[in-house]
Amino acid sequence: MPIKSYLAHPLEGKKEELQQAISLLDGCEIIPAENKDVLVVVTETKDDAEDKSLKESIETIKSLKLLALVSGFNTPKK
Repeated sequence: MPIKSYLAHPLEGKKEELQQAISLLDGCEIIPAENKDVLVVVTETKDDAEDKSLKESIETIKSLKLLALVSGFNTPKK
């Protein structure tokens, strides 16, 4: 089960628009920074294929300027 965290940098003046668009995607939790124009996005998916698809969906959002992976964790299969 991949769990990853990203910093999502919006285009100038588009933070709320980006937050709204990401909130529509399943598997995402958003934590807006209070003093910066950035969002922390935590994703949780069931497998690598779903993780890749979700990342690609986030990257297609028009109000997104940059998506930076901060941390990733994958629970090994037993």
